[in-house]
Amino acid sequence: MKVHHIGIAVRNLEEALATYRALGLQAGGQEEVPGQGVRLAFLPAGEARLELLEPLRPDSAVGRFLESRGEGVHHLCLEVDDIEAALERARQAGIRLVDERPREGAHGARVAFLHPRSLHGVLLELWQAPRQGGTAPPHG
Repeated sequence: MKVHHIGIAVRNLEEALATYRALGLQAGGQEEVPGQGVRLAFLPAGEARLELLEPLRPDSAVGRFLESRGEGVHHLCLEVDDIEAALERARQAGIRLVDERPREGAHGARVAFLHPRSLHGVLLELWQAPRQGGTAPPHG
């Protein structure tokens, strides 16, 4: 496993992009993921990425996060080779799953979240590269 990205909840994606661009980071494009209720952009930072997340609606997970906690780190994402096996290992270890099965994430990747109550307060995303025909975000 390796860190794939760090998700950061923001109220305004364009304003956040301008801030991070001022630091020298460049976004690889924007995407909407309606199933998760977000608009996002990845910014390569070494071997990992920053993922800026703006909610499309207030009742999305990111919208609720912003309402209760404000802008900031939302989740940590680990890249895995086999997301089903990783979910099964977590289940066997007694870790509470947000997603029982993988779902589609940005760029056609397969993703699943693990509950922060089981991970010392950290929402953890598991990320598996898209199968052939999908596009992965740039590595930077």
